[in-house]
Amino acid sequence: MTRFQHSDPTYPLFPVFAFLGFLLPLIPLPWHFQAWNSGTCWYIFWASLSCLNQFVNSIVWAGNTVNSAPAWCDISIRIMMGASVGLPAASLCINRRLYHIATVRAVVITKAEKRRAVLIDSLICGLFPAIYIALQYIVQGHRFNIFEDIGCYPDIYNALPAYFISSMWPVVIGLISAVYCVLSLRAFSARRAAFAQFLSAHNALTPSRYLRLSALALTDLLCTVPLAAFTIYLNATATAISPWISFADTHFDYGRVEQIPHLLWAADRNSNIAVELTRWASPFCALAFFAFFGFAAEAQKNYARAGTAVSTAFWSGMGRFGVKRPTSGIRKIRIPRNF
Repeated sequence: MTRFQHSDPTYPLFPVFAFLGFLLPLIPLPWHFQAWNSGTCWYIFWASLSCLNQFVNSIVWAGNTVNSAPAWCDISIRIMMGASVGLPAASLCINRRLYHIATVRAVVITKAEKRRAVLIDSLICGLFPAIYIALQYIVQGHRFNIFEDIGCYPDIYNALPAYFISSMWPVVIGLISAVYCVLSLRAFSARRAAFAQFLSAHNALTPSRYLRLSALALTDLLCTVPLAAFTIYLNATATAISPWISFADTHFDYGRVEQIPHLLWAADRNSNIAVELTRWASPFCALAFFAFFGFAAEAQKNYARAGTAVSTAFWSGMGRFGVKRPTSGIRKIRIPRNF
């Protein structure tokens, strides 16, 4: 199918939001990295990577379904698969950390304990999505689809095993995260004095940052479980659930690529909702993160430091060419006494 005028009337709205979703969460990354907030760093990683993936797809396949980059699509669909559990897993790690902070019994946390926490978060947010991606091959009907205006899209064979291998895990992770969220709120209300003492001993985690992490995790939780459950409902009702015959039957003609014009995938209401929810979820998560952390007082201080550093470097470079930095303020003029 050849390129023609964009069939999406909102174009380029989504690419703009996807690019902002890729770029903006990276801004607070350095100070979360310094604070050993590994769950938050993984959240930034999955949100930014997912938005970058969606941005590229929305640009390359705007108004066409040409299979112009098959190797990219093989990578792209796996990024989508990983992000579908990577973001909820990162939210789980954030809630888990908040729970441990709320129930802390010792004011001082050793470096060994910090490393152990980072390792556990990395297993949950890195290794688990990698295993999840590998398992999707079992229920992947063919190589991939290309949706016009959307781009590369994985094809999951709508059979009963797909609901256990693919669909249920965001819900399971979200429910575990909800348990940690409730327990941390309960522990926080019961042990406020010890909690305040812990925060006063750790400059990296201020009360405002703790509350913003809690708000982010709660927001993600309120979106993850309902959205994942609704996606399961759409998959179960959009088309009939096919019987699982065999692995060979599921992967018959596996190498094919289905190219689906906008008119076809948008004509079906359930398909349209599922596709749009899937692609807008990542920019929403990324921009929600930036809304919580990109305008905080500590962020403004970092922006000021970065601006000063850039300005100093610029005028230092210009000084080599004889250009001096203009002085601020009003120049004082000496007036003679007999004026």
